[in-house]
Amino acid sequence: MLCLALAPAAGAQTPGSTRGGAATERRASVARADPNGLTSPGTLTERPRGHVLSAQRARAIARNVPKILAERRRLGQGVSSRAFLKGQTRWQVSYYKGGKEVGQVLIEDRTGRVLEAWTGFQVAWSMARGYPGAFGRKVGAWYVWIPLCALFVAPFVDPRRPFRLLHLDLAVLVGWLSASLAFFNHGKIGVSVPLALPPLVYLLVRMLLAAFRPRAPATPPRLLVPWTWLIVATVFLVGFRVALNVSNGNVIDVGYSGVIGADRLMDGDSLYGSFPKGNEHGDTYGPVNYYAYVPFEQAMPWSGRWDDLPAAHGAAIAFDLLTLVALFLLGRRVRGPPAGAALAYAWAACPFTLLVSSSGANDSLVAFLVALALLVVVPPLPSPATAARRRNALGTGAARLAAGGRPRRALATLARLAAASSAARGAMIALAAMTKLAPVALAPLFATYAPGRRSLAPRRLLAFALGLVATLALVLAPVLLAGDLDTFYDRTLAYQNGRGSPFSVWGYYGGLGGLQTAVKIGAAALAVLVAFVPGRRDPRVLAALAAAVVIAMQIGITHWFYLYVVWFLPPLLLVLLIPPERPASLVTPLLREAGAARSRSPVAAPSPG
Repeated sequence: MLCLALAPAAGAQTPGSTRGGAATERRASVARADPNGLTSPGTLTERPRGHVLSAQRARAIARNVPKILAERRRLGQGVSSRAFLKGQTRWQVSYYKGGKEVGQVLIEDRTGRVLEAWTGFQVAWSMARGYPGAFGRKVGAWYVWIPLCALFVAPFVDPRRPFRLLHLDLAVLVGWLSASLAFFNHGKIGVSVPLALPPLVYLLVRMLLAAFRPRAPATPPRLLVPWTWLIVATVFLVGFRVALNVSNGNVIDVGYSGVIGADRLMDGDSLYGSFPKGNEHGDTYGPVNYYAYVPFEQAMPWSGRWDDLPAAHGAAIAFDLLTLVALFLLGRRVRGPPAGAALAYAWAACPFTLLVSSSGANDSLVAFLVALALLVVVPPLPSPATAARRRNALGTGAARLAAGGRPRRALATLARLAAASSAARGAMIALAAMTKLAPVALAPLFATYAPGRRSLAPRRLLAFALGLVATLALVLAPVLLAGDLDTFYDRTLAYQNGRGSPFSVWGYYGGLGGLQTAVKIGAAALAVLVAFVPGRRDPRVLAALAAAVVIAMQIGITHWFYLYVVWFLPPLLLVLLIPPERPASLVTPLLREAGAARSRSPVAAPSPG
């Protein structure tokens, strides 16, 4: 069933050329003829030169399309039509009511054959029509997608415990969401939209349980294969991903926006408020998104048209590989090389990450920055000799605590070794928020994190705030210096907040504004609440809370899409693939040993007076 659903392969609209470029005269010039451009014929009855049909004949053909007949009956009186030439070989007949396009028919000029007919959301949203190859081209084909799903799950299957919760987690993540995507690929958004919500809700609940009720499995999980095999498999998967991107990937409007923004930055032009006609809303992201494309646009300059965009391909590959490396380092710090290999392999095998890469999108940049934010929190695992010295210091500190002393120096030393820089943490969150806006919700959580607990120490909070504000000021400098802050707000926050879309239950069904507002308020409340509870903290709990916050924010937005899965994937993989128990910080074992030593020692009687 899933094989059949995925067969046509998903992907981005065929882009037309547009105005724009690296120099002023290039932006002012007229673009080459757009093969999808619309022009009005001179008369209704005469055939345009080189064409077989007239506008009147095209309208007559479109009028008898069953889907259009049904829509006109449903809408009643007041529906008008208009015929356009679409490129050089097709006609487009559009139907309007109240100034809004409500139907669209594409007709081949030479034969008069109806090629496509659309009503409802699929009139305005061509990405909802299920065009083959629109997102990543061959990535959505069943013979690519399904093997990747199998590779993603296989190493983490435990035959000893077939009913492990992890098996359900992975099935929901890549199975259920893949089924939803399959219906989307066929243009059946009436099925794909409601099918995408339950897995997000499941993963949200799962992450909250992992944070508030962490329980070690009765039987320690193990990989189905040696972890060194995962390293080898990751290398081969990386080669496959890069080759597929270069040879068969495409670039959707998101990647095109990054290239345009980088070009404008290097030309000293205003970033917000004046993107070219073919990508008017490409300036809806934060400045960091466009900065990240600058090296690639400079190495592979933009031609001024929506062509193959090699800079966008290079950027997508780089963001993808950087996230993989960050996950390896993160896993290695938390639990050693086997954990790093598991996280890197899971990223490389996950079909949703490949969908992002082969679509030339920027969503892996968000994932990379979220992974970096987690990475600066986790201290490196010490070498065996260093670990032995710290265990000795730990024993001394515990003994002093049991004897009634105050091992402040030992605690302070170990805390410094375990805690990452609060300022660096704030900088990472600022960079992620200034790429795509949602990660700003992680600020309260990361501001109060301290190894072994949550901390409201003024010094930590001040350092985090300084790192956050300084980074925001730095990345917004071109906007502030140009006096474009109002334009920046209108094009980013205001536009995203008011953006309509049929790809979530809120936009598809309508009339759910009150419930959606409640969900948004709940997500905001969760983002603040996790800054204070639970009190016990370690990198895994932090990752679970971070994933929960991002998922909750995504559930509440109107414009949701499958590319956004990678935003919460790094913390989610850390929680799912690395079980609790072994603490990664040095403060937690110190407190545990100190508590054990104190319980073994007799309770001293209070001194008189």
